[in-house]
Amino acid sequence: MENPIFVQCQMLIRKPIAEVFEAFVNPEITTKFWFTKSSGKLEEGKMTTWTWEMYNVSSEVQTLKIVPNQKIETLWGNPATNVDYEFQEMKNGTLVIIKSYGYSQTGDDLAKVVNDNTGGFTTVLDGCKAWLEHGIKLNLIEDKFPAE
Repeated sequence: MENPIFVQCQMLIRKPIAEVFEAFVNPEITTKFWFTKSSGKLEEGKMTTWTWEMYNVSSEVQTLKIVPNQKIETLWGNPATNVDYEFQEMKNGTLVIIKSYGYSQTGDDLAKVVNDNTGGFTTVLDGCKAWLEHGIKLNLIEDKFPAE
């Protein structure tokens, strides 16, 4: 039975919907605020590898569905969970909603993954907003767990 718990994070990004959507499918842009390397653009039905070089971590991302300028549905992580990205045109820009669900964990393990996903996806949205609106690379992902 699938766990009914889900994470939802959102942010208004004051840019046109096509520009914001492209930032999530095109690694030339996404690497400015999230992962450091990608095996390619997100494409429906394809597997993509995202890498965070500073942590020596990679993740396989399966793109299940893409509705241009509206939604990206993916499956990724270990154990794999669904992560959907929704894009809604607003008067002042684009509302991005990230939903993560389908967790297999329970108890304390579930609490930890929900906490990690909430913080992680919020950080991604914050970095995306800074990059797209102001051209500032905040290094949020790199600085979240600094090595000393």
